[in-house]
Amino acid sequence: MKRFILAVSCFLFLFCLHSGPVFANKSAVTLEGPTSAVKGSEVTIKITVTHSANSFLHYTKWLKVQANGQSVQQWDYTGSDRPPGETFTKEIKIKVLENTEVVADANCNMHGSAGPAKLMIQVK
Repeated sequence: MKRFILAVSCFLFLFCLHSGPVFANKSAVTLEGPTSAVKGSEVTIKITVTHSANSFLHYTKWLKVQANGQSVQQWDYTGSDRPPGETFTKEIKIKVLENTEVVADANCNMHGSAGPAKLMIQVK
């Protein structure tokens, strides 16, 4: 019986050690918007966040958007005030006066970020 328990314990330990990264899910962001715009026009940017969990223990902790390095919008979440779902979308409007790089990033409270998404808008 002791050997059986030891074998099962070793199997579970190795399984958890091997499968950890598989279960880890980082918040990922995609951006949709125009790649060019007339100077002075207002453009709409769609930000989509995906994350495989949305429980009070495991959720997207924040979403940030910047344009040319300046903060445009930020949403912060908690275990009791989580995002609307595992995949959710936000829209922002920005006025384009020059070539603009829009960068968005989101962060999982346990595993971090899959990395920022970028969109370059050229002024005509």
